[in-house]
Amino acid sequence: MLETIESINNVVNNFIWGVPAMICIIGVGLVLSFRTRFLQIRKFPYAMKVTIGRMFRKKQAADGAMTPFQAVCTALAATVGTGNIAGVAGAIAIGGPGAVFWMWISALLGMCTKFSEVTLAVHFREKNDKGEFVGGPMYYIKNGLKKHWHWLAYLFAAFGVITVFGTGNATQVNTITTAIDSALFNYGIISKDSASTINLVIGIVLAVLLALILLGGIKRIGQVTEKLVPFMALFYVILALGVVIINYRRVPQVLALGVVILNINHVPAVFKEIVEGAFSPASVTGGVVGSFFMSMKKGVSRGIFSNEAGLGTGSIAHACADTRKPVKQGFFGIFEVFVDTIVICTLTALVILCSEVPITYGQAAGAELTISGFTATYGNWVSLFTAVAMCCFAFSTIIGWGLYGARCIEFLFGTKVNKPFMFVYSLVAIVGATLDLGLLWSIAETFNGLMAIPNLIAVFLLSGVVVKLVREHFDPEAREEA
Repeated sequence: MLETIESINNVVNNFIWGVPAMICIIGVGLVLSFRTRFLQIRKFPYAMKVTIGRMFRKKQAADGAMTPFQAVCTALAATVGTGNIAGVAGAIAIGGPGAVFWMWISALLGMCTKFSEVTLAVHFREKNDKGEFVGGPMYYIKNGLKKHWHWLAYLFAAFGVITVFGTGNATQVNTITTAIDSALFNYGIISKDSASTINLVIGIVLAVLLALILLGGIKRIGQVTEKLVPFMALFYVILALGVVIINYRRVPQVLALGVVILNINHVPAVFKEIVEGAFSPASVTGGVVGSFFMSMKKGVSRGIFSNEAGLGTGSIAHACADTRKPVKQGFFGIFEVFVDTIVICTLTALVILCSEVPITYGQAAGAELTISGFTATYGNWVSLFTAVAMCCFAFSTIIGWGLYGARCIEFLFGTKVNKPFMFVYSLVAIVGATLDLGLLWSIAETFNGLMAIPNLIAVFLLSGVVVKLVREHFDPEAREEA
């Protein structure tokens, strides 16, 4: 039975993340970029000024809403996750270093896509019967497109409900248990035989924590993510920069004399590998990865899996923001993709490639490859810190996707199902902690692609609305004429 499911999933996955995904994701990104005159590049300094400036502004959100900072932290909580650690490693192993280049390209176009998604989500959002702002692809399809397109909203919501249990929960919890088990094994604290019991305990603890946070409503979710996300992102960036800049392995005793050998001298060669590998993978991987399309496919799919530009999910969190300016909130979409892919995913790639750990090209790899990059530089003791980083990343993702799932099921069945859904969603953590989820990772990637299709169709059809809102935001006269 499992073999049949796996074979069916492989066929669907290869189709979804094949030519259709390339056309949809890159094509829609290009259309939006041209129609907004490459706003993500043209207005990048403005985007950083608007977003970073608003982050440090103390403001209380109205009832049923989050502050703009809490909204971006909730969206980042869902995007900055195991895709940044395991996803990048997998992309490099299967697609070669050149996959990183295609991650950058997908991010460049994804900035404009995510900007558009967030702008549309705030513009077309509603208030539910509890007085909370609700929005996202379901709502900008319903309120922005004609009735004959509304089936796309229900399709997106249905895929969303199914996806959150795998992508957003079980696979993330499995990553947490794997990270904790690895750290405990390294120090001989537990044996292989006792791992299953430890994992069950971890699953129960996570289920309780998730229930306390998610059942507390939109306010509690925002309060948790605004504290967790900045901490985990800064923590990981500092840890990764240590690998890129300083090579501790070659200075075992002279550190006391203040002598350091810089890994950063190797960075230009690594960037050369990435660019060369993007167009000629065989020249970098020794012929193991010889397909230009495989390198592109892995880079784009893992990039989207990480930053979620094109999926539309992040816009669900942004729709909760206490703001009356859709375009201003939209710039947080540019900021998110920049932080997630250009900063954090690039640092992960540099950790793997600068540390010179052996990479078996053509074979699947995950978080263990990234962790080996850290341990090769710092030593085994760093496995404790990487375990903490992975736990924070995965836990934040579970919280963010919990909100997404609740909004999707609410769209289908109303607010009465929110609390039962949150309760069941929390319990899935126990399943993720105790079962082997190898196949579920692949299924999760497939459903991510299925979610992207109705969303990208809608964003393409509403691109004129995005252009109009951007023009009105920067041109007061256009706003008055409208």
